[in-house]
Amino acid sequence: MNDEDFMRAALEQAREAGACGEVPVGAVVVLNGEIVGYGFNHPIGSHDPTAHAEVMALRDAARRLGNYRLPGCELYVTLEPCAMCSGAIMHARIQRVVFGARDPKTGVAGSVIDLFAEPRLNHHATITGGVLAEECGGMLSAFFAARRNKTLLA
Repeated sequence: MNDEDFMRAALEQAREAGACGEVPVGAVVVLNGEIVGYGFNHPIGSHDPTAHAEVMALRDAARRLGNYRLPGCELYVTLEPCAMCSGAIMHARIQRVVFGARDPKTGVAGSVIDLFAEPRLNHHATITGGVLAEECGGMLSAFFAARRNKTLLA
């Protein structure tokens, strides 16, 4: 499998989030070419502000692997990580982050700032952005357009 295949798996997770009425963001953690963690946005339904897709996938992978550190793992996520998720990614020691759509408002893998390039921090993941960006961004745009239309019709 390649980056696009794993991003498609993350997109499936994003669809799950959307089906639950959550912002459609999905993530998977991969180790040695195998998905070891799944997650999708679930802060509204779980009443948990930390339940972003990345955090949920990291938690799942850590449970499955029996370790809070995830060395050698890659994280695929449909939207550029925020500061909270980037901190969790660093603490988990993720080797590589691959994201789909950029987030010009809260993205910290190069859009607003680049936490992963901050030399004072002790862990630096390799970042690859823009994988299936149009599909990832399109899902988010459609979700928010539908939400706006629903509000206008109400």
